[in-house]
Amino acid sequence: MTKPRSRRGGGRPTIADVARKAGVGAITVSRALREPERVSEVLRRQIQAAVDELGYLPDPNARALASARAEVFGVLVPSLTNSVFAEVLRGIYDSLFDSSYRIQLGNTHYSGLEEERLLQVFGPQRPAALIVAGVDQTPTSRRLLETAGCPVVQVMETGPDPVDMMVGFSHFDGGKVATEHMIEMGYRRIGFIGARMDPRSQRRLAGYRAAMEAAGLFDARLITTTPVPSSVTLGRELFRDALAKVPTLDGVFCNNDDIALGALFECHRASIAVPKTIGITGFNDLDMMEVAFPSVTSIRTPRYEIGRRSVAMALAAIAGKRPQEPVVDLGFELKRRESTAR
Repeated sequence: MTKPRSRRGGGRPTIADVARKAGVGAITVSRALREPERVSEVLRRQIQAAVDELGYLPDPNARALASARAEVFGVLVPSLTNSVFAEVLRGIYDSLFDSSYRIQLGNTHYSGLEEERLLQVFGPQRPAALIVAGVDQTPTSRRLLETAGCPVVQVMETGPDPVDMMVGFSHFDGGKVATEHMIEMGYRRIGFIGARMDPRSQRRLAGYRAAMEAAGLFDARLITTTPVPSSVTLGRELFRDALAKVPTLDGVFCNNDDIALGALFECHRASIAVPKTIGITGFNDLDMMEVAFPSVTSIRTPRYEIGRRSVAMALAAIAGKRPQEPVVDLGFELKRRESTAR
């Protein structure tokens, strides 16, 4: 029987060093690290003490060779600073915190080409699962996902053609419901203000247009958008532009909450009464919308739950219990507040 390799020359500690320190066999150490539920609590603590004292770090490549898959979830999102995706990531991290899996995170910067590059990096590492934001992958990215050989969960949207599994909500329906609410509250010259205008925002705009056309209120001049990244300051500028184009504007549906807050601040600066003269609705319902003055109506999206559900679906698939429904629609909620209470 081959003896486990031990550390030489004071280098990186090995599993044999941990076994010797803990007074157990290397196989027991390996089992405790990979499947702690199969080892007694006393033994786990004994081994963990040795791990901590030696500073032992498991070799993920060796584990990947042993299991054919690395104990890693690859996660791709378009932004690490956008609080919307921060909530999704929090759900993912919380769900995997007590597991043996670790997270490899990639930022696509809203670029299809960067998503392709990251998938080409992640693929050869044989991740246990991939979680990717959105459904608008390039043909190359989609092919990489389809041939990844592991569970794939697309998040933040729903659609008819998942690569594997999908969890999210309809941005089109969210935009439509937000606009219909403003029409119901008596607003008629309702503008759409949007920044960056990624595919999700494009679908919100399509929902807005569908509601306005159905009510006989659509006017292309009511749409004000830019590819520039979103910010509260930009929201103020876009609102001024929208009002300059259509002085009779009496409401705005904004593609996100940053833009909605910017519009609200500009109304305060210009002494425009909200909601009497202008109604404002945002999207995502970040915490600040409830505490703003007046509080701002928004579409609440289940970002944290999407992160948690994506992990649950991937883990189920890894365990051979793939969900019967590959597409999960978690819906959204219209939060009616003072900014549209005309």
